[in-house]
This record gives sequence, C-alpha cells and structure tokens, in this order.
Amino acid sequence: MTDNNTGEILCLTCGQVLVEKTEDMGSESRMYTLEQFNQRARTGAGSSLTIHDMGLATTIGHTDKDALGNYLSSHTKNTFSRLRVWDNRSKSDSLEHNLRKAFTLLNTIKSQLVIPDSTIEESAYIYRKAVAMKMTRGRSIDSVLCASLYAACRKTDIPRTLRDIASTANIRKKDLAVAYRLLVRSLDLKIEPYDPIDFVTKISSIIGINEKTRRDALDILKQAEAEGLCTGKHPLVLVSAAVYLAATVNGENKTQKAISKAAGITNISIRNISKLFAARLDLSHYQK
Repeated sequence: MTDNNTGEILCLTCGQVLVEKTEDMGSESRMYTLEQFNQRARTGAGSSLTIHDMGLATTIGHTDKDALGNYLSSHTKNTFSRLRVWDNRSKSDSLEHNLRKAFTLLNTIKSQLVIPDSTIEESAYIYRKAVAMKMTRGRSIDSVLCASLYAACRKTDIPRTLRDIASTANIRKKDLAVAYRLLVRSLDLKIEPYDPIDFVTKISSIIGINEKTRRDALDILKQAEAEGLCTGKHPLVLVSAAVYLAATVNGENKTQKAISKAAGITNISIRNISKLFAARLDLSHYQK
C-alpha cells in the first residue's frame, strides 16, 4: 500500500518499507475551478512544439510591484516600462508571425479532423524544420503546414487523405500535393505507404454498415494482400472494393456510387478492383 503522508510504499503482509520518499505526481493543492488554478498554481502549462514560443515565453507584468507587494520607485518603473516596450518589439518579428498563424490553423484542423496530440506534435516538429530551411519563402504557409500535417499522419499511421486535409484547410489539393513532395524531398522524410486496413472503419462509419460486414471487408483485404493484389494500388480503392463486396455478400444495399462518394474516389475504380477481387478470391464462405 502507499502511505500518502510519509511518501512510502509498504508491504501489507510484513510491513516492510519497499520504497521511501516517493514523488507525489498529483496537484500541489486542491483546485476545483480555473480561477482557483490560476491563483494557486505556481507553474504554467507544459512546453509544446504546437505553441509558437513553445510555452516558454516571458511577460513583464503591468503591476509595478516587487515580489513582496511593494510599489517600485519611479526610476525602476521607468526602467521596466522601457524593458516592457522592447520585450513586445522583440516578439513581433516575421518568424513569430509565421509560427503563430501556422499553429492557429493547425489547432483548427486538429479539432475538425480529430487528430491525436502525438500526430500534431510531430507535424509541428516537421513544420519547424521546414521553416528553418526557409521552405516557406515564396510559398503559402497554409500549404506547407498542411503538407507537414499529412506527412505526420503518414508517419504515425493516422488515416487522413490529402483531400480531407485540403478541404478542411480550404486550400487546393494540387498545392498541398506539390508542397508535400517538396517537403519529403527536402527533409529526406522516410514515409511508408498507408495500410488499407486503416481506412475500413472510416468508410464503414460513413456509409453505415454492420459489424459483420466490417470484419468481412477486413478479411477480404487480408486475402488480397496475401495474394499480392494490393501492390501498386491506392489504399482507398482497395478498401472501397472490399467494403462493396462485403456489403454485397451480406445483403446490404450499398451502391458503388455511395461508397465512392464516401471515399472520395471514382466508382469506376471500385468496379475494376471489385471484379479483380471477385475473380481471384474465394468469397463463398462470406454468404449468410
């Protein structure tokens, strides 16, 4: 058991002290509201790459009081007034504006596409490397940032397409693709192709199919991969064809047009891959 008063971990059987003076990872005081947190907390939020100054900025306050609460002298007040002006001016350079604008957009895309924090941190790291190499000169900040986000999604296996990110950020898919290729080439990023299985849940949720159909679609994809039918083909096309065949054999009325609209591809692509899967794979055991 843990004794919170002494910071010791004890054995319940013999009473031996196993660990002494353990760290208390909880809050240093009880806080129930944001106002209480601001009043009682002695530290700020943790540092993060998604903040333009990484959360380590300093601000010279306007209270004109020292640590003991005494008012400053007129000479010291004038000194701190000049320091406050130069502190504000030092934070108004072009790099500061660049990162502030980029990470504001990044937080917006994060909330709309439901991207985890680890992927957002990775995208901020890639974008900072791109800024350090001056890749944003002559290019749109939005396109380079979205390219960094797409690269981070690819590295962390988060199924988000170029179309998803481009439509959310309100930029052209072509501009995003050009910026992404430049980013991969300039930063020498090692990007692995998406696993088609990652997109099954996404497309299945959009068109609304049952759990058995989802499992059958996953099984069809695994069979196709074992047969070597997935090489050189777009992951969304493979997933859409597998979902269409699984829905068909399970008696769910899902058209190729509806699936292609959910995946953002053409129904002709689904038709061709579906014919290939039906000819090369055994789908008889999926029947109800």
